[in-house]
Amino acid sequence: MHLHFAKMHGLGNDFMVIDRVTQDVQIDPERICAWADRKTGIGFDQLLLLDVPTKPEADFWYRIYNADGSEAEQCGNGARCVTTFAHARNLTTKNELHLQTQGGGIITRKLSDRVQAEMCVPSIEPANIPFSTDEPALSYILDTPGGEREVTPVSIGNPHGVLFVDNVIAAPVEEVGAMLTAHARFPEGANIGFCQVVDSGFLRLRVFERGVGETRACGTGACAAVVASRLHDRVGKHVKVSLPGGKVHITWQGPGSIVTMTGPSTLVYEGSIVL
Repeated sequence: MHLHFAKMHGLGNDFMVIDRVTQDVQIDPERICAWADRKTGIGFDQLLLLDVPTKPEADFWYRIYNADGSEAEQCGNGARCVTTFAHARNLTTKNELHLQTQGGGIITRKLSDRVQAEMCVPSIEPANIPFSTDEPALSYILDTPGGEREVTPVSIGNPHGVLFVDNVIAAPVEEVGAMLTAHARFPEGANIGFCQVVDSGFLRLRVFERGVGETRACGTGACAAVVASRLHDRVGKHVKVSLPGGKVHITWQGPGSIVTMTGPSTLVYEGSIVL
């Protein structure tokens, strides 16, 4: 059997994308890890599956698997890529798509040269993230082997912890990110964002992703960084976020509102694997 796939990326956050609407393939962690290997496989940060939805209001069921084989609830760069993929594979002609995910529904819109995604209403409620605490607050001091770190936990349908830094280039992303992504206070792990606020409309960000490591971009991480920055009164409603792979635009009116992300998605190549 030949399994057809696409290699895609959103600002360098790269994916293997599979159409399970017209193809039948079984996915397991061992197979994902083999495909994810950058020396002996295809190489990617996440595997994305576009499948038949189980909810009547959805156009597709969009599932995300990290390079280590674990399943993630949400992926913003991936949402833009599967939207472009669905059109490239002629699976839809609709400019607006309703995607069903493990972390809740997403609405995406295909624009002329970019894709806009309405991600979710973000939450800082500990139970929604999830984050373990007896005293809910906006930010928390976490103990690590490398010292104390102040973190603002945010849910964008998946768990994030945002740290504010003075210089994102010099931030110890690999060392501290690895400690915090598996911190006991995040019982399901978390994506850890290192955020430098440049001004009220511009952030610089690096993200250590749960189950992957540092990536060139993280869409939900960009959303989480803007939400945390706005809750700390450091940015406005419209923010440009610069990641190592490029820039996305995030809009968030404030608590109770949906956070929206707009950015590019790129189809690198299409291929097939013999199973």
